[in-house]
Amino acid sequence: MKAVKERVLVLHGPNLNLLGKREPEIYGATTLENINEMLNARAAALGLEVVIIQTNYEGKLVDAIQQAQDNYACIIINPAAFTHYSIAVRDALAAVRVPAIEVHLSNIYRREEFRHHSVIAPIAIGQIAGFGANSYLLALEAASYLIRSANL
Repeated sequence: MKAVKERVLVLHGPNLNLLGKREPEIYGATTLENINEMLNARAAALGLEVVIIQTNYEGKLVDAIQQAQDNYACIIINPAAFTHYSIAVRDALAAVRVPAIEVHLSNIYRREEFRHHSVIAPIAIGQIAGFGANSYLLALEAASYLIRSANL
């Protein structure tokens, strides 16, 4: 296992396990397994270790975030529907001293009005949205930059 400063936690929220089947006109044909493979390959190239969790349950996301405190240098999170209303996920991210990058496959600001508000964005170090599966890879590049520039 790599040192904490080289570890990134990637959290996929609800319904992301359906990628490739669910609304491909919005989310594309790439599956979650494809995204995870791309993340693992890019992490290896960057000298990072990624631990990837997908859950449809808010409490499991909160548990994973709380356990990140002394185990990860950065969190990449696609909270999916929890983006818009989960104060529990937001508060967990605010409570841990681990920088978080919010990720979305689609541009939430070009979609339905209710998707335009993120309760996560104000406590995230940044947000990447609208680049499909590449949103995750861009977030991993940002995490690598943060880790190396801040000596986390």
